[in-house]
Amino acid sequence: MELHEYAEHDALGLAELMASGAVSAKEVETVAREALAEADAAVNGLAAPLFDEPLWHADGGPFAGVPFLIKDHGPVAAGVPFGIGSRALRGAVAQRDTELMSRFRMAGLSTLGVTTVPEMAVSFATESVRHGLTRNPWDLTRGVGGSSGGAAALVAAGAVPVAHGGDGAGSIRVPAACCGLVGLKPSRARVPCGPDAGEAVLGMSYEFALTRTVRDAAHLLDAVHGPATGDKYTAPPPRGPYARELGREPGPLRVAVTTAAWSGVPVDPEVAAAAAHTGRVLERAGHHVTEASPDVAWDAVTRSMVAGLAHIGSLFLLAPRQPDPAEMEAVSRRVLEFARGYGVVDMTAAAGAQNEVTRAVGAFFTGYDLLVTPVLARSPAPHGTLNYDDPGHTVTSWVEALCAYAPFTAVFNISGQPAVSLPLGHGADGLPIGVQIVAPYGREDLLFQVAAWLERAMPWRDRIPPVHVGGH
Repeated sequence: MELHEYAEHDALGLAELMASGAVSAKEVETVAREALAEADAAVNGLAAPLFDEPLWHADGGPFAGVPFLIKDHGPVAAGVPFGIGSRALRGAVAQRDTELMSRFRMAGLSTLGVTTVPEMAVSFATESVRHGLTRNPWDLTRGVGGSSGGAAALVAAGAVPVAHGGDGAGSIRVPAACCGLVGLKPSRARVPCGPDAGEAVLGMSYEFALTRTVRDAAHLLDAVHGPATGDKYTAPPPRGPYARELGREPGPLRVAVTTAAWSGVPVDPEVAAAAAHTGRVLERAGHHVTEASPDVAWDAVTRSMVAGLAHIGSLFLLAPRQPDPAEMEAVSRRVLEFARGYGVVDMTAAAGAQNEVTRAVGAFFTGYDLLVTPVLARSPAPHGTLNYDDPGHTVTSWVEALCAYAPFTAVFNISGQPAVSLPLGHGADGLPIGVQIVAPYGREDLLFQVAAWLERAMPWRDRIPPVHVGGH
């Protein structure tokens, strides 16, 4: 298998080739290693050298032998070191698999390495003192988003067809928008977060993956969704396999479109136009499209996100080995200080803020089937735009900076609905523009129907970034 042949296939395409005997899993692994070396040299998306051998995975499963990467945002896979992008966490090793990692293995995914994140995984720019800049394959002077930035850069550059991501305020959807990928945040509790946590970051953080195609996302969610033993709560079961939704035409839907950020920050006209155009395409297909938006209290969003950072800081403070603040970046130090003083009364008030947002968004979806918004407020930002090592930031000002860049994502981390970023636009600067589609809670089936239809109606697969292992 040649490099360009490998790079032109999505995950299911590679799996089908291996299942047919046209190519062996070892051949795919060999070319994947070559692709990863070439792409990483350009984009700097790997947090450590590749594993000498792939992590154990089942021989069967829908993704048997497909090259895969896991995100360095904490302990994920037994025996694999993690650092969360920080110089203060050298030598930490995961003691066991997460439930999701076990399911990735059983799906047949062949894990070859670990991807870069910003320190503490709390930035929309994957730029850390420990690992340096992760660069966008569409324009190496631009950022890839965060915190799943290394994953997005390497998938977009053709090095792997799918990679693990996590989304606490937009950290799958923002990198997907920056890099021209499909980035799904499932419904709250659709994918398990145990066994070491009952809910991740106060129920606001979700794990899944970044893919190039909608079908890969649907088949992967089929492979990994569902409750685990002892889960605190679970999402309603789907009506059937998500893969079956891909060819179904959604009936006439009530679609709301908004391009105005709830925070009031300005949105670039070209970015807003991509979301508005998506609404018009859906309207021409027979859906009832109106301009409408949930009544979101932005102060409640901010307070919820601040509580999430306090929670993340507390996890570092409770670690068996305390991180040395001198080896952490400025915002991390501020988060640790903030977490020490964040009390029960503060957390109770934050729970009330979360409830306020969740009720408002839930009420909105009693009248609408879909919401269409931008993902970012602008095109992918130049490196250094979000400076995590700036000592002038407070926790609140950092949250405000994140939301000025990506004002449309965090609301749905708080409220729990499934949301996907699709690369439906392309700017005059040559950079991708992500459009966010949000469905009611538990309705990934509807999201996949619409996303697959948009993929056919507004195809993006032939758009290849300048830095790509398959060439042009």
